[in-house]
Amino acid sequence: MPRGHFRDRPRHLRYRCKHPACPTIAPVQTRHFAQLVGLSALWGASFLFLRIASPLLGPTVMATSRVLLATITLAALMMLLREPWPWRHWRELSLLALLALSAPFLLYAWAALRLPAGYSALLNTTVVLFGTLASAWHGQDTLSGRKLIGCVIGFVGVALILQLGPVPLDESTLLAALACITAAACYGVSTPLMKKATERMQPLAIATGISAAAFVMLLPAGLWGLPNARFTPTAMGALLVMGVVTSGLAYWLNLRIIRHVSPVAATSPAFLIPVFGVTWGHLFLGETLSSGIFAGGALVLLATALVTGFNPLRGRPVPDPGP
Repeated sequence: MPRGHFRDRPRHLRYRCKHPACPTIAPVQTRHFAQLVGLSALWGASFLFLRIASPLLGPTVMATSRVLLATITLAALMMLLREPWPWRHWRELSLLALLALSAPFLLYAWAALRLPAGYSALLNTTVVLFGTLASAWHGQDTLSGRKLIGCVIGFVGVALILQLGPVPLDESTLLAALACITAAACYGVSTPLMKKATERMQPLAIATGISAAAFVMLLPAGLWGLPNARFTPTAMGALLVMGVVTSGLAYWLNLRIIRHVSPVAATSPAFLIPVFGVTWGHLFLGETLSSGIFAGGALVLLATALVTGFNPLRGRPVPDPGP
């Protein structure tokens, strides 16, 4: 990685290990780590809401309505805070909208028709791998043994939590799994691009711009599926939470965090999402907790700490030993 890329980073994102040739990103601070955990709690509920609403509304209407509600919510905040719309960055925002919203929302909504919420949440953890590779490619982070070990531990943890049994390997299941992995790849690739965007635009402007662009992209498909949609109170409630909270406010918060952490750290909530997904299912839907929830949850927390560099026992950041 060229050293110039490292020197151009803001000081709060720089940390240099003892060896002068080993630049890396400063580990995550406590408040940002807590915010990442909070995002995991919100997004963990999304897979349950998808399983509820997608069969009733249909994948295209689900995805389109979700970004519409997010756009309305964020546009209202833009007006309230009197922030300008980032019109001159429309090309960049359109690409981000495709990778971070349009494609993943549609793919996960379609997969929810065929896969249990737990399987989708587990497959979503691959976003960390894609995000790690994409961040290294863009020179925004370094690949290290610690991060790779954290990824492996995270996958073991979510497997223990969900206790995945044999899945029929029919065409429908394979296509749904491929859809989830493709969506995770989109998220992972978009994260370092989001990081670059926050250097030129405010987080709220980015979140609003990509939501509006995603709505324009998905509108034709949404109108096509509208005649078959069933707008029941249950579906509308799930859609309202996903559109306003998990797709609107949460994306704004996520972009604010991305300004202060590395792209790899920003993708680490993917490890915690299955933990919260299982927990919400137990609390609100009466689903039985698996025997591996506690051991798996501990492994997932350890994996998140390894990937983000967060260490609550030390007063100063611990440098990444590098690749």
